Amino acid sequence: MDTADEFCRLACLTYSGDDGPQRWDTAARLLAEEPGLTRGHVWAAAAAARADEVSALLDADPSTARAAGGPFGWEPLLYLVYSRVPGGDAVAAARSLLAAGADPNSGFVLAPNTFSAITGVFGSGEQNQPRHPRWRELARLLLDAGADPNDEQALYNCMFGASDEHLELLFSAGLADRGLLRIQLRWAVEHDLRDRVRLLTEHGVDVRSPYEGDGPAWAAGDGRTPVALARLCGNTEIADYLLAHGAEPPPPDPVADLIAAVFRGENATAPADVVARAVRERPGLVVWAAAAAPAAVERLVELGFDVNALGRADAPVEQEWETALHHAAGAGDVDLTRRLLALGADPGVRDRRFDATPLDWARHLNRAATAELLG
Repeated sequence: MDTADEFCRLACLTYSGDDGPQRWDTAARLLAEEPGLTRGHVWAAAAAARADEVSALLDADPSTARAAGGPFGWEPLLYLVYSRVPGGDAVAAARSLLAAGADPNSGFVLAPNTFSAITGVFGSGEQNQPRHPRWRELARLLLDAGADPNDEQALYNCMFGASDEHLELLFSAGLADRGLLRIQLRWAVEHDLRDRVRLLTEHGVDVRSPYEGDGPAWAAGDGRTPVALARLCGNTEIADYLLAHGAEPPPPDPVADLIAAVFRGENATAPADVVARAVRERPGLVVWAAAAAPAAVERLVELGFDVNALGRADAPVEQEWETALHHAAGAGDVDLTRRLLALGADPGVRDRRFDATPLDWARHLNRAATAELLG
């Protein structure tokens, strides 16, 4: 691989464990040591945001605006928006590329998903990749040039954070996909993102209908309405807001009522048959509680929920991924780790995705305090 391609490879997000400042610093050093590597290489010039060089290359051959090349076989615009090497003028370079015919909806497939130019500008995602330093200007430029605001991957990547600026930008450009927005609403309701719930409601997202049909595990068609989900997660302020904006109160459900009360921090109890049904229907609930309502963990265990059950900490669904102790160790939460151990959590249990113990999680995620506690 020549140095220009190597620079592009190091400069850009890959949505892998290799992403990080050390890699982008290596790219910046390579560029400083060999400043001529971008000459005649439109993809490296775009990744370096060297607007003058990009413009000169386009003047010489406008077709390079859509030419696939570099180490990933991308168009130049993608190297620009996915690069995280500082310096240059990314907005001016992007403007030149778009004026020469670059496709604002260009993208690449990272199976099974398509990552567009807008996705690259916003960054984020499950590993919290950084946004482009000039993401607002670049996003506006791309949207004005015709980028589709109904971008499923961009919405997915950004839903994990608390900021709603991406949604405001996309709404201003015509974001209106009902299915995508309902998924955003569900995540916001379950994760107590009150401002996002308000923003979505104000833009006409359906707050009344139950979730039905196929969907990913974290947005399942389980028949619950947004207000029922809010109550189930103990998010009473959101539930009250949805009711005030047209949602119907959910029918009585003793299991849901018990779980909601525990998540609200109440010392809740229920008849034995209701508790047994709750444990049977939500065996991994302790894992979600460890992430969303740690104070509820002890009461759940007292009621009979298994502290070593496998579940998901990122969404209130039943999928056997990790234990509550895995979550606490990986989050570096010493207090919760201690409490779970006192409740009988087994540090030797391995998760189902990575075949790792809680100590492995702590070490992998550089959580020295919980690693020491579990070591």
